Amino acid sequence: MSNYHDIIIKPVLSEKSFDGISSKRYAFRVDKKATKTQIKAAVEHIFGVTVAKVNTVRVSGKIRRAGRKDEGRTASYKKAYVTLTADSKAIEFFESLA
Repeated sequence: MSNYHDIIIKPVLSEKSFDGISSKRYAFRVDKKATKTQIKAAVEHIFGVTVAKVNTVRVSGKIRRAGRKDEGRTASYKKAYVTLTADSKAIEFFESLA
């Protein structure tokens, strides 16, 4: 990856991700080819925090229908759950939402 902002695509704003904010666990949509160490480095560089661990999951695309017979799939993507250390500061973007 050439840039840290190419790795982190956008934050995931869902009920499950809001439950983790109190325990400093945040969810991001990331590039499919990004590794855990690259995700950790990108989050630490962009937000200025200390990351304890990173868990990733590949989300497969859902089947969608358009009409009676036409079927297609939405795009698959990769999601990362980032847990910060206890002494690290919180990410300000998520704190304003909670």
